[in-house]
Amino acid sequence: MIARRTLLAAAPLLAFPAGGRVSGFDLRAVERPRVIPRARAMLAEPPWTIAAIPAPRSPAGRQDYYSEGDYWWPDPANPGGAYTRRDGRSNPDKFDGHRDALIRFGRIVPMLAAAWELTGEPRYAAAAIRHLRAWFVDPASAMNPNLQHAQAIIGVNTGRAIGVIDTLQIVEVARAASLFARRNAPGYSAIRTEVERWFARYLDWLTTSPFGTEERDEKNNHGTCWLLQAAAFAAVAERKDVLDFARDRLKTVIIPGQIAPDGRQPLELARTKPYAYCLFNLDVLAASAWLLSKAEGELIGWRTADGRSIGQAIAFMTPYIADKSKWPYAKDIEYFDGFPVRHPALLFGARALNRSGWLRVWTGLNPDPAIGEVIRNFPIRQPLLWMR
Repeated sequence: MIARRTLLAAAPLLAFPAGGRVSGFDLRAVERPRVIPRARAMLAEPPWTIAAIPAPRSPAGRQDYYSEGDYWWPDPANPGGAYTRRDGRSNPDKFDGHRDALIRFGRIVPMLAAAWELTGEPRYAAAAIRHLRAWFVDPASAMNPNLQHAQAIIGVNTGRAIGVIDTLQIVEVARAASLFARRNAPGYSAIRTEVERWFARYLDWLTTSPFGTEERDEKNNHGTCWLLQAAAFAAVAERKDVLDFARDRLKTVIIPGQIAPDGRQPLELARTKPYAYCLFNLDVLAASAWLLSKAEGELIGWRTADGRSIGQAIAFMTPYIADKSKWPYAKDIEYFDGFPVRHPALLFGARALNRSGWLRVWTGLNPDPAIGEVIRNFPIRQPLLWMR
């Protein structure tokens, strides 16, 4: 493990200028040797949407997304009855087919878009556009723009508001679409209108449906994930009203309600997987602030009257990312050894607050984990798509 982390850290540090100031850090130099070979391997990957994956317990159609709650299990005292909850323990027998496809989509398109941004080679944009067309444009394969049946509980319901978190996996797909539109990627104009229409329709559902508004008002990481999705999708759909709402909500609801003055995240620390949840929510908080800032990263340093800030939350967690053995709270009941990974909060925070130490920690972490549950909780994987 030590050797691997040392190896991961060595090459990227060459991208620091003399003195190590963040302002001179060359992210493209760091990302090129990682992104290009992985994107090249994805060029031949065919699109694979939910329409091709039967969901036997779904109450809806083949193009309607369906998933089942992670922490819900058959009740030994009532075989065949309603499932019961075991917080933090994922049921391996739940239906994951649609979510797996969504995660795959959310990994392939951003990687290809990052490769196109680095190289300008049309083949990377063309491959990404094939996937965008299949998911958002083709009438036979496109996903319907709602999550009415996400994270269902067998015997209890056919979908829940907290299932809205599942589309966090396509936030970087939205970033890729924004990049293609801004940079006029070859071939994108043929589908741009339909892609933007899909995101606009999903954003309408996200901001007006009972499930969408219930998820918006969740106090923990679910509320944060709603905010990042709304912001990313509004950027594609050019909905300034939603962006303004999200910016205000980050400052008046999310930061005051989720971050303590010393940087702790009490609602995440109370969970059965406190380490992973704190890291996950911190990444989403930092990405939201980065995306919604009018000047680069200004909302990361922004503070409430009593000193709560995303920057303070990053400062609180960084020592435990650099050395997990110092973590003073309970260990996660699952996948504790899978974290940390290359958490984007460190990069966004370093850029916003000129903290080269945070950037050095970031460069030493694994950017491409292989464990499925870790990947699911690491949805912001391509930092080039977030740079202006």
